[in-house]
Amino acid sequence: MKRKKLVVLSGAGISVESGIAPFRGAGGLWNNNEMAKLATAEAWQEQPGRVLEFFNQRRRQLEDVRPNGAHLLLARMERDFDVVIVTQNIDNLHERAGSSNIIHLHGELTKVRPEASFTEADNFSEEEVTDIGYGEVRLGEKGGKSRSQLRPHVVFFGEAVPNIVKAAEEVSTADILLIVGTSLVVYPAAGLYAYAPERCEIFVIDPTRPQMQFPRQVRFIEETATKGMEIFAKAIGFIED
Repeated sequence: MKRKKLVVLSGAGISVESGIAPFRGAGGLWNNNEMAKLATAEAWQEQPGRVLEFFNQRRRQLEDVRPNGAHLLLARMERDFDVVIVTQNIDNLHERAGSSNIIHLHGELTKVRPEASFTEADNFSEEEVTDIGYGEVRLGEKGGKSRSQLRPHVVFFGEAVPNIVKAAEEVSTADILLIVGTSLVVYPAAGLYAYAPERCEIFVIDPTRPQMQFPRQVRFIEETATKGMEIFAKAIGFIED
């Protein structure tokens, strides 16, 4: 029997219970305008040293956190479902929880690349992307064939989101779409649910309903990610041994 395809769109809310500060909302990093400015393409051009240190700090903090129950339950669901996770998060908690099919829309904090790579010119190839774990990158450190400055492998504000097309293709073949921990205000990720086929069941887990009108029936689970995932698992018939 063919397994149902479960596509998960995850946001910062799924990692908050692991101790990672969200980027928006209460306690969000982007509430600090100076921090928000450091995640822009302009800042990288004008003050790359400060940008590198900002992401070095985020990387150091990531080493000290662990996947929570929501991450772990999603990983276990691969036993019964064809699970694809499309995440807006740059942390590696889905990977550490054991999920195997993950699309990072906004990049990965533990990875770096030469600034002359992963562009339209090389069709956004990840050939020169390197995983440095929780290490640091300093101004003057270069790599790749271009010997250009290493930069975080993340999507800065003002840059393209290359994986959005791949993510939309996955959503378009989903039997179940789960939206968890995202306020659906960041585009183009916020528009992905619109690619779900008519037959697809859509669930949204968030303590507060997103301030948007869905053009079709959606089941809302107004809980935190960990509690909401338990309710969702029962709703779709996932029963653990």
